[in-house]
Amino acid sequence: MRILKYTEISEDFYQYQEIEELGSVRTIIDAVMREGDSAVRKFTRQFDGADLDEFSVSREEVKRAHNSLEKKMVTALELAAENIRNFAEKQKEQFLDFEYEIKPGVFTGQKVIPIQRVAVYAPGGNFPLPSTVLMGAIPAQVAGSQEIVLASPPTFNNSIHPAILVAADICGISEIYKIGGVQAIAALAYGTETIKQVDKIVGPGNKYVTAAKKLVFGAVGIDFIAGPTEVFIIADDSANSEHIAADLLSQAEHDTNAVPILITDSEQLAQQVIDETEKQLTALKTADIARESIAKNGTIILVGKLQQAIEIANRKAPEHLELQVRQPEDYADKLLNYGSLFIGENAVEALGDYSSGLNHTLPTNTTARYTGGLSVKDFLKFQTTLRVEKGGLIEIGPAAREIGILEGLIGHAASIERRLKNQ
Repeated sequence: MRILKYTEISEDFYQYQEIEELGSVRTIIDAVMREGDSAVRKFTRQFDGADLDEFSVSREEVKRAHNSLEKKMVTALELAAENIRNFAEKQKEQFLDFEYEIKPGVFTGQKVIPIQRVAVYAPGGNFPLPSTVLMGAIPAQVAGSQEIVLASPPTFNNSIHPAILVAADICGISEIYKIGGVQAIAALAYGTETIKQVDKIVGPGNKYVTAAKKLVFGAVGIDFIAGPTEVFIIADDSANSEHIAADLLSQAEHDTNAVPILITDSEQLAQQVIDETEKQLTALKTADIARESIAKNGTIILVGKLQQAIEIANRKAPEHLELQVRQPEDYADKLLNYGSLFIGENAVEALGDYSSGLNHTLPTNTTARYTGGLSVKDFLKFQTTLRVEKGGLIEIGPAAREIGILEGLIGHAASIERRLKNQ
Protein backbone atom coordinates (compact mmCIF):
# COMPACT_ATOMS: atom_id res chain seq x y z
CA MET A 1 0.00 0.00 0.00
CA ARG A 2 1.24 3.48 -0.76
CA ILE A 3 1.45 6.13 1.94
CA LEU A 4 0.54 9.74 1.21
CA LYS A 5 0.61 12.78 3.39
CA TYR A 6 -2.47 14.98 3.58
CA THR A 7 -0.68 17.67 1.56
CA GLU A 8 0.17 15.22 -1.23
CA ILE A 9 -3.39 14.38 -2.21
CA SER A 10 -4.10 15.47 -5.78
CA GLU A 11 -7.37 16.99 -6.96
CA ASP A 12 -7.92 13.89 -9.11
CA PHE A 13 -8.45 11.92 -5.91
CA TYR A 14 -11.74 13.77 -5.36
CA GLN A 15 -13.01 13.77 -8.94
CA TYR A 16 -15.84 11.73 -10.44
CA GLN A 17 -14.43 9.13 -12.84
CA GLU A 18 -16.41 8.91 -16.06
CA ILE A 19 -17.90 5.51 -16.90
CA GLU A 20 -16.17 3.85 -19.83
CA GLU A 21 -18.05 3.94 -23.11
CA LEU A 22 -18.19 0.47 -24.66
CA GLY A 23 -19.31 0.29 -28.28
CA SER A 24 -20.28 -3.37 -28.07
CA VAL A 25 -22.90 -2.53 -25.44
CA ARG A 26 -24.89 -0.34 -27.81
CA THR A 27 -24.66 -3.06 -30.49
CA ILE A 28 -26.08 -5.71 -28.16
CA ILE A 29 -28.88 -3.46 -26.94
CA ASP A 30 -29.89 -2.58 -30.48
CA ALA A 31 -29.92 -6.26 -31.45
CA VAL A 32 -32.16 -7.17 -28.52
CA MET A 33 -34.53 -4.32 -29.38
CA ARG A 34 -34.76 -5.57 -32.98
CA GLU A 35 -34.66 -9.33 -32.56
CA GLY A 36 -36.00 -9.94 -29.05
CA ASP A 37 -35.63 -13.46 -27.68
CA SER A 38 -33.44 -14.70 -30.51
CA ALA A 39 -30.83 -12.02 -29.78
CA VAL A 40 -30.94 -12.75 -26.05
CA ARG A 41 -30.48 -16.45 -26.81
CA LYS A 42 -27.59 -15.74 -29.19
CA PHE A 43 -25.68 -13.53 -26.75
CA THR A 44 -26.32 -15.91 -23.86
CA ARG A 45 -24.74 -18.67 -25.93
CA GLN A 46 -21.85 -16.40 -26.92
CA PHE A 47 -21.00 -14.89 -23.52
CA ASP A 48 -22.23 -17.45 -20.99
CA GLY A 49 -21.81 -20.66 -22.98
CA ALA A 50 -25.40 -21.66 -22.27
CA ASP A 51 -27.79 -22.80 -25.00
CA LEU A 52 -31.26 -22.13 -23.58
CA ASP A 53 -34.64 -23.18 -24.87
CA GLU A 54 -36.39 -21.38 -22.02
CA PHE A 55 -35.23 -18.31 -20.12
CA SER A 56 -37.56 -18.86 -17.18
CA VAL A 57 -36.38 -20.81 -14.15
CA SER A 58 -38.66 -23.70 -13.27
CA ARG A 59 -39.95 -24.56 -9.81
CA GLU A 60 -37.98 -27.79 -10.05
CA GLU A 61 -34.73 -25.84 -10.46
CA VAL A 62 -35.55 -23.86 -7.32
CA LYS A 63 -36.22 -27.08 -5.38
CA ARG A 64 -32.88 -28.50 -6.49
CA ALA A 65 -31.19 -25.30 -5.37
CA HIS A 66 -32.64 -25.69 -1.87
CA ASN A 67 -31.42 -29.28 -1.72
CA SER A 68 -27.89 -28.29 -2.72
CA LEU A 69 -27.43 -25.52 -0.16
CA GLU A 70 -26.42 -26.22 3.42
CA LYS A 71 -29.10 -25.54 6.01
CA LYS A 72 -26.89 -23.08 7.92
CA MET A 73 -26.51 -21.00 4.77
CA VAL A 74 -30.26 -20.90 4.21
CA THR A 75 -30.74 -19.90 7.86
CA ALA A 76 -28.22 -17.09 7.46
CA LEU A 77 -30.02 -15.77 4.38
CA GLU A 78 -33.34 -15.93 6.24
CA LEU A 79 -31.96 -13.94 9.18
CA ALA A 80 -30.53 -11.33 6.83
CA ALA A 81 -33.85 -11.12 4.99
CA GLU A 82 -35.71 -10.56 8.25
CA ASN A 83 -33.45 -7.68 9.25
CA ILE A 84 -33.54 -6.10 5.79
CA ARG A 85 -37.33 -6.27 5.85
CA ASN A 86 -37.58 -4.77 9.34
CA PHE A 87 -35.31 -1.88 8.40
CA ALA A 88 -37.20 -1.30 5.14
CA GLU A 89 -40.52 -1.25 6.99
CA LYS A 90 -39.15 1.39 9.36
CA GLN A 91 -38.09 3.45 6.34
CA LYS A 92 -41.55 3.08 4.80
CA GLU A 93 -43.10 4.67 7.89
CA GLN A 94 -41.41 7.94 6.94
CA PHE A 95 -43.25 8.23 3.62
CA LEU A 96 -46.94 9.09 3.95
CA ASP A 97 -49.80 10.43 1.89
CA PHE A 98 -51.05 13.84 3.00
CA GLU A 99 -53.26 16.75 2.03
CA TYR A 100 -52.33 20.20 3.31
CA GLU A 101 -54.42 23.38 3.11
CA ILE A 102 -51.60 25.69 2.04
CA LYS A 103 -53.94 28.71 1.74
CA PRO A 104 -57.65 28.94 2.56
CA GLY A 105 -59.43 26.80 -0.02
CA VAL A 106 -56.19 25.53 -1.63
CA PHE A 107 -55.46 21.89 -0.85
CA THR A 108 -52.06 20.52 -1.91
CA GLY A 109 -51.37 16.84 -1.53
CA GLN A 110 -48.88 14.02 -1.88
CA LYS A 111 -49.60 10.47 -2.97
CA VAL A 112 -46.91 7.86 -2.30
CA ILE A 113 -47.34 5.23 -5.01
CA PRO A 114 -45.13 2.15 -5.49
CA ILE A 115 -43.40 1.46 -8.78
CA GLN A 116 -45.34 -1.45 -10.22
CA ARG A 117 -42.79 -3.68 -11.98
CA VAL A 118 -39.18 -3.92 -10.79
CA ALA A 119 -36.24 -6.06 -11.91
CA VAL A 120 -33.38 -7.11 -9.65
CA TYR A 121 -30.15 -8.00 -11.44
CA ALA A 122 -27.83 -10.39 -9.58
CA PRO A 123 -24.36 -11.08 -11.02
CA GLY A 124 -23.25 -14.69 -11.45
CA GLY A 125 -19.69 -15.90 -11.88
CA ASN A 126 -17.37 -17.48 -9.34
CA PHE A 127 -18.73 -15.36 -6.51
CA PRO A 128 -22.54 -15.33 -6.61
CA LEU A 129 -24.24 -12.57 -4.64
CA PRO A 130 -27.44 -13.89 -3.04
CA SER A 131 -27.38 -10.93 -0.67
CA THR A 132 -27.93 -8.66 -3.68
CA VAL A 133 -31.24 -10.42 -4.32
CA LEU A 134 -32.38 -9.69 -0.77
CA MET A 135 -31.19 -6.07 -0.91
CA GLY A 136 -33.05 -5.36 -4.14
CA ALA A 137 -36.24 -7.38 -3.75
CA ILE A 138 -37.20 -6.80 -0.12
CA PRO A 139 -37.35 -2.98 -0.17
CA ALA A 140 -39.40 -3.21 -3.36
CA GLN A 141 -41.80 -5.61 -1.66
CA VAL A 142 -42.11 -3.37 1.39
CA ALA A 143 -42.71 -0.38 -0.88
CA GLY A 144 -45.61 -2.29 -2.45
CA SER A 145 -44.28 -3.15 -5.91
CA GLN A 146 -46.65 -5.74 -7.37
CA GLU A 147 -44.25 -7.47 -9.76
CA ILE A 148 -40.64 -8.25 -8.90
CA VAL A 149 -38.45 -9.98 -11.46
CA LEU A 150 -35.00 -11.52 -11.01
CA ALA A 151 -32.41 -11.88 -13.76
CA SER A 152 -29.06 -13.60 -13.29
CA PRO A 153 -26.69 -15.27 -15.76
CA PRO A 154 -26.78 -19.06 -16.30
CA THR A 155 -23.20 -19.60 -15.13
CA PHE A 156 -23.96 -22.66 -12.96
CA ASN A 157 -24.70 -25.79 -15.01
CA ASN A 158 -26.78 -23.83 -17.53
CA SER A 159 -28.81 -22.33 -14.71
CA ILE A 160 -28.49 -19.75 -11.94
CA HIS A 161 -26.31 -20.41 -8.91
CA PRO A 162 -28.32 -22.22 -6.19
CA ALA A 163 -27.61 -19.55 -3.57
CA ILE A 164 -29.20 -16.89 -5.78
CA LEU A 165 -32.25 -19.07 -6.45
CA VAL A 166 -32.70 -19.80 -2.73
CA ALA A 167 -32.47 -16.09 -1.93
CA ALA A 168 -35.10 -15.39 -4.59
CA ASP A 169 -37.33 -18.06 -3.09
CA ILE A 170 -36.93 -16.57 0.39
CA CYS A 171 -38.19 -13.31 -1.11
CA GLY A 172 -41.07 -15.08 -2.82
CA ILE A 173 -39.91 -14.18 -6.33
CA SER A 174 -41.39 -16.55 -8.91
CA GLU A 175 -40.54 -14.70 -12.14
CA ILE A 176 -36.87 -15.56 -12.60
CA TYR A 177 -34.87 -15.41 -15.82
CA LYS A 178 -31.52 -17.12 -16.36
CA ILE A 179 -30.09 -14.36 -18.48
CA GLY A 180 -27.29 -11.95 -17.68
CA GLY A 181 -25.05 -9.25 -19.04
CA VAL A 182 -26.02 -6.53 -21.47
CA GLN A 183 -28.64 -8.75 -23.11
CA ALA A 184 -30.48 -9.11 -19.80
CA ILE A 185 -30.52 -5.37 -19.17
CA ALA A 186 -31.80 -4.73 -22.70
CA ALA A 187 -34.50 -7.40 -22.44
CA LEU A 188 -35.73 -6.01 -19.12
CA ALA A 189 -35.64 -2.42 -20.35
CA TYR A 190 -37.43 -2.91 -23.66
CA GLY A 191 -39.14 -6.29 -23.39
CA THR A 192 -39.05 -9.30 -25.72
CA GLU A 193 -41.59 -11.87 -26.86
CA THR A 194 -41.36 -13.70 -23.52
CA ILE A 195 -40.01 -11.05 -21.14
CA LYS A 196 -42.25 -8.16 -20.17
CA GLN A 197 -40.68 -4.70 -19.90
CA VAL A 198 -40.02 -3.48 -16.36
CA ASP A 199 -40.28 0.02 -14.88
CA LYS A 200 -36.98 0.01 -12.98
CA ILE A 201 -33.79 -2.08 -12.83
CA VAL A 202 -31.64 -2.33 -9.70
CA GLY A 203 -28.55 -4.33 -8.82
CA PRO A 204 -24.82 -4.29 -9.53
CA GLY A 205 -22.84 -5.73 -12.42
CA ASN A 206 -19.57 -5.56 -14.30
CA LYS A 207 -18.55 -2.63 -16.49
CA TYR A 208 -20.69 -3.92 -19.37
CA VAL A 209 -23.81 -4.17 -17.23
CA THR A 210 -23.09 -0.72 -15.81
CA ALA A 211 -22.68 0.76 -19.29
CA ALA A 212 -25.91 -0.93 -20.39
CA LYS A 213 -27.83 0.50 -17.45
CA LYS A 214 -26.55 3.94 -18.32
CA LEU A 215 -27.76 3.57 -21.92
CA VAL A 216 -31.24 2.27 -21.09
CA PHE A 217 -31.88 4.89 -18.40
CA GLY A 218 -34.89 6.87 -19.51
CA ALA A 219 -36.70 3.93 -21.02
CA VAL A 220 -36.57 2.54 -17.47
CA GLY A 221 -35.39 3.81 -14.12
CA ILE A 222 -32.18 2.53 -12.58
CA ASP A 223 -30.64 2.68 -9.13
CA PHE A 224 -27.11 4.01 -9.77
CA ILE A 225 -24.30 4.25 -12.26
CA ALA A 226 -21.90 2.46 -9.95
CA GLY A 227 -18.12 2.41 -10.14
CA PRO A 228 -15.70 0.11 -8.30
CA THR A 229 -16.48 -0.60 -4.66
CA GLU A 230 -14.80 1.53 -1.98
CA VAL A 231 -13.99 1.44 1.71
CA PHE A 232 -12.59 4.44 3.59
CA ILE A 233 -11.46 3.89 7.18
CA ILE A 234 -10.74 6.75 9.56
CA ALA A 235 -8.65 5.48 12.49
CA ASP A 236 -6.48 6.79 15.30
CA ASP A 237 -3.87 5.05 17.43
CA SER A 238 -6.55 3.32 19.50
CA ALA A 239 -7.64 1.24 16.49
CA ASN A 240 -6.84 -2.44 16.00
CA SER A 241 -4.49 -2.88 13.03
CA GLU A 242 -5.57 -6.51 12.57
CA HIS A 243 -9.20 -5.47 12.19
CA ILE A 244 -8.39 -2.60 9.85
CA ALA A 245 -6.29 -4.82 7.59
CA ALA A 246 -9.10 -7.38 7.49
CA ASP A 247 -11.63 -4.70 6.56
CA LEU A 248 -9.41 -3.33 3.79
CA LEU A 249 -8.92 -6.81 2.37
CA SER A 250 -12.60 -7.64 2.59
CA GLN A 251 -13.25 -4.80 0.18
CA ALA A 252 -10.18 -5.45 -1.96
CA GLU A 253 -11.25 -9.03 -2.68
CA HIS A 254 -14.36 -7.83 -4.55
CA ASP A 255 -12.53 -6.60 -7.61
CA THR A 256 -9.05 -5.74 -8.80
CA ASN A 257 -10.32 -2.16 -9.20
CA ALA A 258 -11.69 -1.90 -5.65
CA VAL A 259 -10.56 1.12 -3.64
CA PRO A 260 -9.37 0.37 -0.06
CA ILE A 261 -8.23 3.49 1.84
CA LEU A 262 -7.09 4.14 5.42
CA ILE A 263 -6.68 7.64 6.78
CA THR A 264 -4.99 8.05 10.13
CA ASP A 265 -3.02 10.44 12.30
CA SER A 266 -0.78 7.60 13.53
CA GLU A 267 2.34 6.63 11.55
CA GLN A 268 2.76 3.63 13.82
CA LEU A 269 -0.74 2.37 13.01
CA ALA A 270 -0.09 2.90 9.30
CA GLN A 271 2.98 0.64 9.37
CA GLN A 272 1.20 -1.96 11.50
CA VAL A 273 -1.67 -2.08 8.98
CA ILE A 274 0.77 -2.55 6.08
CA ASP A 275 2.48 -5.43 7.90
CA GLU A 276 -0.82 -6.99 8.94
CA THR A 277 -2.23 -6.74 5.42
CA GLU A 278 0.72 -8.68 4.00
CA LYS A 279 0.36 -11.27 6.74
CA GLN A 280 -3.35 -11.80 6.12
CA LEU A 281 -2.91 -11.97 2.35
CA THR A 282 -0.88 -15.16 2.73
CA ALA A 283 -3.92 -16.96 4.14
CA LEU A 284 -6.65 -15.36 2.02
CA LYS A 285 -8.24 -17.56 -0.67
CA THR A 286 -9.02 -14.49 -2.74
CA ALA A 287 -5.46 -13.17 -2.38
CA ASP A 288 -4.84 -12.83 -6.13
CA ILE A 289 -7.68 -10.33 -6.53
CA ALA A 290 -7.09 -8.56 -3.22
CA ARG A 291 -3.35 -8.21 -3.75
CA GLU A 292 -3.83 -6.56 -7.13
CA SER A 293 -6.46 -4.21 -5.72
CA ILE A 294 -4.19 -3.27 -2.81
CA ALA A 295 -1.27 -2.71 -5.18
CA LYS A 296 -3.29 -0.53 -7.60
CA ASN A 297 -5.51 1.45 -5.26
CA GLY A 298 -4.59 0.66 -1.66
CA THR A 299 -3.71 3.94 0.03
CA ILE A 300 -2.90 5.16 3.53
CA ILE A 301 -3.26 8.90 4.05
CA LEU A 302 -1.44 10.45 6.99
CA VAL A 303 -3.00 13.53 8.57
CA GLY A 304 -1.88 15.79 11.36
CA LYS A 305 -5.27 15.76 13.06
CA LEU A 306 -8.54 13.88 12.63
CA GLN A 307 -10.41 17.01 11.52
CA GLN A 308 -8.40 16.77 8.29
CA ALA A 309 -9.66 13.19 7.88
CA ILE A 310 -13.24 14.44 8.22
CA GLU A 311 -12.62 17.06 5.54
CA ILE A 312 -11.14 14.48 3.16
CA ALA A 313 -14.02 12.07 3.71
CA ASN A 314 -16.62 14.74 3.08
CA ARG A 315 -14.96 15.62 -0.23
CA LYS A 316 -14.32 12.02 -1.29
CA ALA A 317 -17.85 10.83 -0.41
CA PRO A 318 -16.92 7.13 -0.14
CA GLU A 319 -19.28 4.22 -0.51
CA HIS A 320 -18.40 2.65 2.86
CA LEU A 321 -17.02 4.84 5.64
CA GLU A 322 -15.72 3.28 8.85
CA LEU A 323 -14.99 5.34 11.96
CA GLN A 324 -12.55 3.49 14.24
CA VAL A 325 -11.44 6.14 16.72
CA ARG A 326 -11.80 6.97 20.38
CA GLN A 327 -15.30 8.26 21.04
CA PRO A 328 -16.50 7.93 17.43
CA GLU A 329 -19.79 9.59 18.32
CA ASP A 330 -17.87 12.89 18.60
CA TYR A 331 -17.10 12.72 14.87
CA ALA A 332 -20.11 10.94 13.35
CA ASP A 333 -22.28 14.05 12.98
CA LYS A 334 -19.46 15.90 11.22
CA LEU A 335 -19.40 13.32 8.41
CA LEU A 336 -21.84 14.33 5.68
CA ASN A 337 -21.14 12.34 2.50
CA TYR A 338 -21.07 8.53 2.44
CA GLY A 339 -23.09 5.53 1.31
CA SER A 340 -23.18 3.97 4.79
CA LEU A 341 -21.36 4.99 7.96
CA PHE A 342 -20.01 2.31 10.31
CA ILE A 343 -19.51 3.77 13.78
CA GLY A 344 -17.01 2.12 16.10
CA GLU A 345 -14.82 -0.97 16.03
CA ASN A 346 -17.63 -3.55 16.09
CA ALA A 347 -19.61 -1.98 13.26
CA VAL A 348 -17.62 -3.86 10.64
CA GLU A 349 -18.56 -3.04 7.06
CA ALA A 350 -19.27 -6.69 6.21
CA LEU A 351 -22.25 -6.56 8.58
CA GLY A 352 -23.68 -3.85 6.35
CA ASP A 353 -23.14 -6.10 3.36
CA TYR A 354 -25.11 -8.95 4.83
CA SER A 355 -27.04 -9.18 8.06
CA SER A 356 -27.51 -5.82 9.79
CA GLY A 357 -30.57 -4.76 7.81
CA LEU A 358 -28.79 -1.92 6.01
CA ASN A 359 -28.87 -2.01 2.24
CA HIS A 360 -25.50 -2.72 0.63
CA THR A 361 -26.39 -1.22 -2.77
CA LEU A 362 -24.63 2.09 -2.24
CA PRO A 363 -23.39 5.09 -4.24
CA THR A 364 -19.75 5.03 -5.33
CA ASN A 365 -17.39 7.31 -7.25
CA THR A 366 -18.19 10.47 -5.21
CA THR A 367 -21.94 10.22 -5.95
CA ALA A 368 -22.73 10.01 -2.22
CA ARG A 369 -22.42 13.80 -2.45
CA TYR A 370 -25.99 13.85 -3.76
CA THR A 371 -27.61 10.49 -3.08
CA GLY A 372 -27.83 7.71 -0.54
CA GLY A 373 -28.07 3.94 -0.78
CA LEU A 374 -30.88 1.86 -2.22
CA SER A 375 -33.95 2.04 -0.01
CA VAL A 376 -37.72 1.78 0.03
CA LYS A 377 -37.75 5.32 -1.38
CA ASP A 378 -36.25 4.05 -4.65
CA PHE A 379 -39.38 2.01 -5.29
CA LEU A 380 -41.83 4.79 -4.48
CA LYS A 381 -43.11 7.70 -6.56
CA PHE A 382 -44.03 10.90 -4.74
CA GLN A 383 -46.82 12.35 -6.82
CA THR A 384 -48.61 15.58 -6.09
CA THR A 385 -52.29 16.60 -6.15
CA LEU A 386 -54.11 19.92 -6.14
CA ARG A 387 -57.72 20.62 -5.14
CA VAL A 388 -58.95 24.23 -5.22
CA GLU A 389 -62.21 25.68 -3.93
CA LYS A 390 -63.66 28.98 -5.23
CA GLY A 391 -62.15 30.97 -2.40
CA GLY A 392 -58.82 29.35 -3.03
CA LEU A 393 -58.85 30.34 -6.69
CA ILE A 394 -59.42 33.97 -5.69
CA GLU A 395 -56.59 33.64 -3.14
CA ILE A 396 -53.84 32.35 -5.47
CA GLY A 397 -55.20 32.85 -9.01
CA PRO A 398 -54.15 36.49 -9.50
CA ALA A 399 -50.51 35.73 -8.63
CA ALA A 400 -50.43 32.86 -11.11
CA ARG A 401 -52.00 35.08 -13.78
CA GLU A 402 -49.33 37.77 -13.26
CA ILE A 403 -46.49 35.24 -13.44
CA GLY A 404 -47.92 33.89 -16.69
CA ILE A 405 -47.93 37.40 -18.16
CA LEU A 406 -44.39 38.00 -16.86
CA GLU A 407 -43.16 34.85 -18.62
CA GLY A 408 -44.96 35.70 -21.84
CA LEU A 409 -47.25 32.67 -21.58
CA ILE A 410 -50.48 34.51 -22.21
CA GLY A 411 -52.49 31.32 -22.58
CA HIS A 412 -51.57 30.36 -19.04
CA ALA A 413 -52.74 33.72 -17.76
CA ALA A 414 -55.95 33.53 -19.82
CA SER A 415 -56.85 30.07 -18.46
CA ILE A 416 -56.80 31.53 -14.96
CA GLU A 417 -58.45 34.83 -15.85
CA ARG A 418 -61.47 33.07 -17.42
CA ARG A 419 -62.08 31.23 -14.17
CA LEU A 420 -61.66 34.35 -12.04
CA LYS A 421 -64.24 36.16 -14.16
CA ASN A 422 -66.73 33.34 -13.62
CA GLN A 423 -66.52 33.44 -9.84
